[in-house]
Amino acid sequence: MKRGGPGRGGPGRGGGGAPGRGGSGGGGKLPARGGSPAAPRRHGRAEAPAPWRRVVGVMSGTSLDGVDVVLAALRGAPPRLDWRLEAHRAAPLPDGLRRRLLAAAEGEALTAEEVARLHHALGEVYAAAVLELLAAARPAPSALAGIGLSGQTVYHRSARGEPGGGMTLQLGAAAVVAERVRARVVSDFRAADVAAGGEGAPLVPYADWLLFSSRDEGRVVLNVGGIANLTALPAGGAAGQVVAFDTGPGNLVMDGLVQLLTGGAARRDDDGDRAARGRADDALVAAALADPFFALAPPRSTGRERFGRAFVERWVADGRARGLTDDDLVASACELTARSVAEAVERFVSPRGALHAVYVAGGGAHNPALLAALGRRLAPLRVETSQTLGVPPECREALAFAVLAHETLAGRPSNLPQVTGAARAVVLGQVTGEPREGM
Repeated sequence: MKRGGPGRGGPGRGGGGAPGRGGSGGGGKLPARGGSPAAPRRHGRAEAPAPWRRVVGVMSGTSLDGVDVVLAALRGAPPRLDWRLEAHRAAPLPDGLRRRLLAAAEGEALTAEEVARLHHALGEVYAAAVLELLAAARPAPSALAGIGLSGQTVYHRSARGEPGGGMTLQLGAAAVVAERVRARVVSDFRAADVAAGGEGAPLVPYADWLLFSSRDEGRVVLNVGGIANLTALPAGGAAGQVVAFDTGPGNLVMDGLVQLLTGGAARRDDDGDRAARGRADDALVAAALADPFFALAPPRSTGRERFGRAFVERWVADGRARGLTDDDLVASACELTARSVAEAVERFVSPRGALHAVYVAGGGAHNPALLAALGRRLAPLRVETSQTLGVPPECREALAFAVLAHETLAGRPSNLPQVTGAARAVVLGQVTGEPREGM
């Protein structure tokens, strides 16, 4: 892999109320408070800095392991964004709702009434999670600018090679959240990009560029949720130079295996123990990597429809035929994630410029076996978690949707056409509700 010098310049810490800064000026340590550049001068007088806007980001991902909510303070406009991560919270999904959402995402036929019930019930869960966060954070009195609501994807079809293009559906009633919290909600982010001919995913890379770009360090921000996706940020690069795409399964196959092998008694490989005990089978991994998806050049996206239950069942059948143990099956799935990420970096990212480090976010950042596999496969690149950049791994995507909502409310496009394949940059999302006053 092409590697440059050691440059470690990065944004200041964004967690715990400390400031961070992204955009083209994102390198370097920031002062203890504020984090904004010197105020620009006009007609000999310093302008007052723009006011902070508080935005909540809400994320529930492919793994269906809960809802992540953050409260962020944001100000500025591209290419500079000052930010503070002020509070975050994880809320579980009720078991019954989780099972019904999982069935929907796996393609089970549902009536219109059942879809409507899921849509409304998930909106209530999102609203409760936001209200709990705001009650605990007790921010200073000011208006909440808005809420960025990712919604729960239950169907997503790539735009590539499909008659009629892409399609996407996210559940979680924005109107319910807006009414309960009494705030504007930006939701349905993917639809505008899909309508413009794009994949509708990934959308987070625009926020990654604003939050994590560095003048001196070529970075990959890798999210390992159910699906793994990366954002490559060249040192000092503009938004048009960002490369981002889904690499393949993240935790989805590992989690699916654990659930299948334990009859649902366990949901995931906690602490990577099973993968660490097992032995990866190279032939099984290589057979999976022969899937045409992995050779597909970006833009590309994928989901549970490719790497969900049917894939896991075939994985078990093929592994059993090779005499693999349960732990070997999970270890092999861990290796599939690591190899697919490393090969994607080697093929589609490294040729574009020097890289120094990979920062891992999402649930996979808490799996030591996966981090070790990524370290081996990505060497000599440095592999760390997003905590190094001031963002706990579980907060990165929710923070990104807060940023995307901030951009939508300002009327600015926030998709990256070279990433999604859209014909043009578009303003993302639908805005529902009225501003919350006196929070």
